[in-house]
Amino acid sequence: VQLQASGGGLVQAGGFRRLSCAASGRTFSTYVMAWFRQAPGKQRELVAAITSAGITNYAVSVKDRFTISRDNPKNTVYLQMNSLKPEDTAVYYCAAARNIGGLGIFRSGSYSDWGQGTQVTVSS
Repeated sequence: VQLQASGGGLVQAGGFRRLSCAASGRTFSTYVMAWFRQAPGKQRELVAAITSAGITNYAVSVKDRFTISRDNPKNTVYLQMNSLKPEDTAVYYCAAARNIGGLGIFRSGSYSDWGQGTQVTVSS
């Protein structure tokens, strides 16, 4: 599946932003979809993931602030980010995988398809 992320930009601390990731292909609904982020000098980390059944997982640092959702008819996954903090500044990537679960959801190596990334910068 090919992925195209969008929605990044500059936002003030405390603000909000919604990222979108459009996917190609007719089997989107069968994929686990996720958002990862990578800040300069840091490892890529999982932000949020949503399974084909709609089960969600979040990094502790974003839980209760970020919401991942998917619209299968539109082949799109979203990341609603509220109460943004400067430490949320990173390049955000969407990713897709099939037949993964458990701890595999949290590992970037489990995902076979990646979008190009979109920069989110949160100013203090």
